[in-house]
Amino acid sequence: MEAIQFHPTAIFPAGILVTEGCRGDGGLLLDVNLHRFMPDYEPEKKELASRDVVSRWMETHIAKGYGVKSRFGEHLWLDIRLLGEHHINTKLREVKEICQYFLGIDPVKELIPVRPAQHYSMGGIRTNHQGQAPSLLGLYSCGEAACWDLHGFNRLGGNSVAETVVAGMIVGEYMADFLTSDESNINISSSLITDFHQKEQNKLTAFHHPDNTENPFEIMHEMQNIMTNNVAIFSNKTQLDEAITQLKALHIRAKKIRVQTKVKGTNPELVAAYRVQKMLKLALCTAYGALQREESRGAHNRADFPLRNDKEWLNRTLATWPSEQDELPTLDYEAIKVETMEMPPNSRGYGAKDRIEHPDTPVRLEEVASIKKAQPITTNNTAQTKDILQKKLMPYKHLLPEIFRGKNARLSDED
Repeated sequence: MEAIQFHPTAIFPAGILVTEGCRGDGGLLLDVNLHRFMPDYEPEKKELASRDVVSRWMETHIAKGYGVKSRFGEHLWLDIRLLGEHHINTKLREVKEICQYFLGIDPVKELIPVRPAQHYSMGGIRTNHQGQAPSLLGLYSCGEAACWDLHGFNRLGGNSVAETVVAGMIVGEYMADFLTSDESNINISSSLITDFHQKEQNKLTAFHHPDNTENPFEIMHEMQNIMTNNVAIFSNKTQLDEAITQLKALHIRAKKIRVQTKVKGTNPELVAAYRVQKMLKLALCTAYGALQREESRGAHNRADFPLRNDKEWLNRTLATWPSEQDELPTLDYEAIKVETMEMPPNSRGYGAKDRIEHPDTPVRLEEVASIKKAQPITTNNTAQTKDILQKKLMPYKHLLPEIFRGKNARLSDED
């Protein structure tokens, strides 16, 4: 849960994202002096560095005093004027409409105020290859709600669409198989349902207790500020300790939330009260996980531990909350097996290249290179050789529903 991605170009102050296509098509990031600063930090990739890298350099540049000041805070500029009116009106029409509706500006002629904003959570419900949670029979998850192993600690652009298509296809089949199997015939006593219903009803009723004094919206706002100030793009032990202390205090206060509105039906205050207690648990999972993970990896950045440490931290964080009375989640770790990886840990081609290697990485890299050398791909055996290579490097077809175990239908693979 500590792996949270920030998108570099959210319009400021609305926080609505504008596509990376702006930078991909040639848009530039400028500071208060209209200086293009990304080449100063990333001479090779410039604006095309990965989201986490661009976001960190933007915040670094603002911290150095090069932000544009406004009554809402500081920001930087995104300049797409050089792309021309026709390109913006056709290829980036949605960006233009967002700027017009929410900022009242025309990006054909004006600079777009931007600043990084929270975008995507790499964490989610831990699932197996079928999309099923190992801890609860019948619970399936896919997309951003799941940890299905498509993403590591950083989601690359476009991978969310890939996950939607692939997970929707595969997990959907496994869900259907489960529902038509005897395994899905789960017998649950009516008393268990009644007890749970009553437990939840008691929670809702308690929100109207006259001794309660806390406002759910105020608690939510305080939680947002704590996370923004201490558990955002950059963090360190001091900040994370402070965040956890404050979140634990909020979690206690949230048990005394008072809902003033008793109207039946749509009730935003009741919704906020019911949700914020759970949101605080998720915030604590994120902050506590970030505190324990003493390294920087992908979207998780520790200023006091700047290196990616594959030797100590090549694992998944598993956060659980066994008891309602617990102040913090219980954290366990699931190791990644380097010897089974088709692409073992190495330089990912962006950000800092310094890292602490996993001891098995050089061995696996050499093994992968040896397998590829022994099975060279030529123009005459492309599809067949790729299939053989895949089986040797990282077999996966046995994990697919039977309907999807055929060969890939690539136009370039004639055989």
